[in-house]
Amino acid sequence: MTPKDVLKQLGISEVNSGAHDGRYIDNPGGEELVSYSPIDGKPLARIKQATSADYQRISAKTHQAFLAWRDRPAPARGEIVRQIGEELRRHKQALGRLVTMEMGKIAAEGEGEVQEMIDICDFAVGLSRQLYGLSMHSERARHRMYEQWHPLGAIGVISAFNFPVAVWSWNAAIAMVCGDAVIWKPSSQTPLCAIAVQNIVDRVLERNDCRGVLTLAIGDRNAVGQPMIDDPALPLISATGSTRMGKAVAKGVAARLGRTILELGGNNAVLVTNGADIELATRAVLFGAVGTAGQRCTTTRRLLMARGVATELTERLVTAYRQIPIGDPLQASTLMGPLISTAAVKDMQDALAQVKAQGGEILYGGKVLADLPGGCYVEPTLVKAHAKMEIVKQETFAPILYLIEADSVDDLIAVQNDVPQGLSSAMFTENLRCAEQFLSVRGSDCGIANINIGTSGAEIGGAFGGEKETGGGREAGSDAWKAYMRRQTVTINYSDQLPLAQGIRFGD
Repeated sequence: MTPKDVLKQLGISEVNSGAHDGRYIDNPGGEELVSYSPIDGKPLARIKQATSADYQRISAKTHQAFLAWRDRPAPARGEIVRQIGEELRRHKQALGRLVTMEMGKIAAEGEGEVQEMIDICDFAVGLSRQLYGLSMHSERARHRMYEQWHPLGAIGVISAFNFPVAVWSWNAAIAMVCGDAVIWKPSSQTPLCAIAVQNIVDRVLERNDCRGVLTLAIGDRNAVGQPMIDDPALPLISATGSTRMGKAVAKGVAARLGRTILELGGNNAVLVTNGADIELATRAVLFGAVGTAGQRCTTTRRLLMARGVATELTERLVTAYRQIPIGDPLQASTLMGPLISTAAVKDMQDALAQVKAQGGEILYGGKVLADLPGGCYVEPTLVKAHAKMEIVKQETFAPILYLIEADSVDDLIAVQNDVPQGLSSAMFTENLRCAEQFLSVRGSDCGIANINIGTSGAEIGGAFGGEKETGGGREAGSDAWKAYMRRQTVTINYSDQLPLAQGIRFGD
């Protein structure tokens, strides 16, 4: 399937509307945006972006769609999500290749991202029959107490470039079965992926007479981002991106007493104890650090090693890094594609300059591969570091892995937790006591903690998210659905008396 075939199958034209309020707005008034492929730096297509007036129109139409959507029974909403999952299955290969073309991750990861969308749809279908509330015993005779969950409203989803379709689906599929409508603001670096998804879901929404439940607003911060943050019609904003961006979103939404789900920075560590399976750890670290060219929020950025395994593990990684095929991510033999942009390449080079200034040693990599097209290809990099280096505590969205040694399990855990971020973590060990300590209250302070698997590749069945500057939000599985609904506590008096709680007597 050629890139031209991919665009045609997914309904991408040379020029596309980036404003959708149930149907595409013919000629939105925002500036034109060109989507360039990081594979070769060439343009893929153009998008006419939304203005703030377009956004207000989209918001109003989405709210109207919500008012009708909330009246559908949850299992009926789940049936429509099931149909979306089937439509995604039909377009899995094409959409996966578009993810690769526009974002740069290898083809296997591109299709894997679409599979995540399919999986979350399957999960949400079952969830549509499991939006359970609790029943409680009242202290008053002949009273019944219970809680129930109602749809929240139209919600806003702000997604990042690195998972240009999956993150939206984690939110949208769950929100839909909960009875919510969704406005999507995708990254300006991957707008075509969002248009392709909108085209896919429109087929389902049209035949089920529920257009407007899923809408789209492509635009910059002033035209779309800030109006979305300030919009009282959106009781919830789910935002994925940098910590800096998340703080701005949180402040703006909190000012109107709205809710946020924040999935922000990660600075994830793999801890390897003495006696661990070194072969297993090497493979996990390699994928965790190099996969998606180091541009996952769950990328392994720090390798914390007991001194007894440090030499062997370092040597294995240097050998493995030398053998990584780097190049066109559409080629099956490639294991690492480009960074998203030349700006990301510069950020990586700036970070490596700080590494040298702060006493780190580059063991392998770090070069820009100027012989490859587009200017976005780099060598993955191994850095011998120490825990007090300031750059180690920052998230650089690039394939840089810091190797740090420590004397004990207590020290390994202390170093891991001594960063502002708290998303994903992993320990490789054959020692039950070490594993249990890592998973205890004295262990990892991250939202995700694994034993003998890496930091990336979370399954949708568990709630995804982290602590500290990662934002505290949770998406996808478990009971993350509760963030998309409003809880109501109900008390029913079926007696002929009016007793008050806490035994209070009033007026008699």
